[in-house]
Amino acid sequence: MSPSRERRSSATSVDVVVVGAGFAGLSAAERLVNTGLSVLVLEGRDRVGGRSLSGEVAGVKVDLGATWVAQRHTAIRDLARRAGLTTTRQFSQGQNVLWLAGRRRTYKGTIPKVSPMTLVDMARVQLALEKLVASIDVEAAWDSPRAVEFDAISFGEWLDRKHALPATRALMTVVSKVQWGCSPGDVSLLHALRYIRAAGGVDHMLDVEGGQQEERYIETTQEIANRVAKQLGDRVVLGTPVRRITQDGDGVTVATDSAEIKAKYAIVTVATSHRAGIEFHPALPEQADGLAKTWRMGVLSKAFVAYDKPFWRADGLSGEGVTDTGTVFITFDVSPDNGPGVLMAFCDPRTFDGFSPERRRSMVIEQLVQLYGPQANAPIDYIDHRWGEEPFAPGGPNPAVAPFATTSYGRALVEPHGRVHWAGTETAGEWAGCMNGAVLTGQRAAERIAAALAREPREAAMR
Repeated sequence: MSPSRERRSSATSVDVVVVGAGFAGLSAAERLVNTGLSVLVLEGRDRVGGRSLSGEVAGVKVDLGATWVAQRHTAIRDLARRAGLTTTRQFSQGQNVLWLAGRRRTYKGTIPKVSPMTLVDMARVQLALEKLVASIDVEAAWDSPRAVEFDAISFGEWLDRKHALPATRALMTVVSKVQWGCSPGDVSLLHALRYIRAAGGVDHMLDVEGGQQEERYIETTQEIANRVAKQLGDRVVLGTPVRRITQDGDGVTVATDSAEIKAKYAIVTVATSHRAGIEFHPALPEQADGLAKTWRMGVLSKAFVAYDKPFWRADGLSGEGVTDTGTVFITFDVSPDNGPGVLMAFCDPRTFDGFSPERRRSMVIEQLVQLYGPQANAPIDYIDHRWGEEPFAPGGPNPAVAPFATTSYGRALVEPHGRVHWAGTETAGEWAGCMNGAVLTGQRAAERIAAALAREPREAAMR
């Protein structure tokens, strides 16, 4: 059976209602079903996968959202393996390209090889950053030593205080845009440190070989969610936003536009800022309400340009490029083993999203010509996706949390609201911000609720 797109308006009763059919919600539902509990997953979008979304360019499936998995991402890899998906290594052979201050260079490895002075500065800043990262409690960053101090400034202000050179600043800006969908000045230093620690450190977060960008799924990451949802069948209901969750000592009532579902517990897996779109009775505590208002999603856009062949490889280039000019700021080669050449470009929504499709295409191709030469001016296909323009639950890839919001509201990430539990990659400790974290949080919430349900008959008998 496939996920249902409609459900009758009469009330339904299950053990657990899961809100959201991303990796956290689907993983929670799978774990609960395996323990013998009845589950209903309600998804506002007309698809599953959350921030994973499949597209197609020149007949090649591509990831418009979440893309890579590391060897250490065991939870998502296990889910994908059981769903029958296949990984492929991210292509990284050859020289990378850097366009900086109007000049094109090539380099090998993660860190661009520019002037000796810049290399020393990059190493200095990275070492200072790693020292701060090591002090962060990844499960409770707000309780870390110097947490208040780190949360009082932005990542950009910290770079200013370290007197980072322009090239170092440019690299860290790329990191910030990819990870949080914002510039360094828009994200708290503490929040940045928490996510870097959760990702396994700066090197693991940035590297292809041995890092978080090591492998992709040939079938795309959304296909993992599609297959898990298919196994769950009509337990997954699409196009059904949750409007209200009411609870008392015995259970919860989850209201949509067409139905009220009664359950013992609910698991809400939507992104932190999207919790504000649900009405809670009783109301959320002050910290939880503040979290929903201040942990706003960042915004990121992606474009894919296809060519007859990956021509850049003949020039000894990897397809990985970094630039400090224009809308594109980083590219990767996501070509299939046999087929056309495909470059994936991350785009800054501030200089991309507001333009027409034709203008967006021309801007991207113009920058690819700068990076890879005149052959880049002859694409055979193009596609892009603007996450900030999503009609439901817009934004991505992660919250762009400003100064003070982590120490003020971070504790509310995982603290249950009565019979409402939270999951989603934002609520993870280790691996927060990636698919692996999402899967782990869904499984964690499911296990806690299964344990609570197992205790309830004993507790009732004792009363």
